[in-house]
Amino acid sequence: MPTVAVIGASRGIGLGLVERYAEEGWRVHATTRTPRDPGALGAVAGEVRIHGLEVTEAAQRRALRDALAGEAVDVLIHNAGVYGDGMTAAEVNRVNAEAPIETAEALMDAVVRSRQRKIALITSTMGARRGSRRGLGKYGESKAALNDRFRARADGWRRRGCLAIVIHPGWVRTDMGGRNAAIPVAESARGIYDVMAGLDESRHGGFWNWDGREHPW
Repeated sequence: MPTVAVIGASRGIGLGLVERYAEEGWRVHATTRTPRDPGALGAVAGEVRIHGLEVTEAAQRRALRDALAGEAVDVLIHNAGVYGDGMTAAEVNRVNAEAPIETAEALMDAVVRSRQRKIALITSTMGARRGSRRGLGKYGESKAALNDRFRARADGWRRRGCLAIVIHPGWVRTDMGGRNAAIPVAESARGIYDVMAGLDESRHGGFWNWDGREHPW
């Protein structure tokens, strides 16, 4: 049975990914900031283990690393993020740009122990600088910073034996995306699942769309 860890899984895309992987027969490690009140995450059928994690807290990242010390995580997907209403740019950057890298590196030993050794960080088309004619805003700047941080580390992660990408999930009908968004959660999750299933060395280090198309930086 392959194993996936979904970081930020209590709702939206993260919950959709947990449902998708569980449906496909994977063992799932899913994180939420409220493990005692997991909501819909607690109702997902299959082999799903729920962990508490606030991604900006180093002690909690270490605790999750220790909880997975005996595990081999084939696929790690970091989905946790914020849009940033009412937050400073520094606070948004901390969650969206810094924490995903720190979390992936904290859990990399578990990924390296696996057979597939795959990592995806959820980014956004709003963080693409190419073609942008106006400011990216707090959210977009944080995702652009995530992309930059990822690109600076991709070669090192490959030397560790991992295949890694950043991926845009589409404009999805979630609390963040809004009810008028174009893509249902299940469709985005299915697309991300398929992209990860097809991830090979030729795609490592890239910026990809949920539908398998390469995205400009």
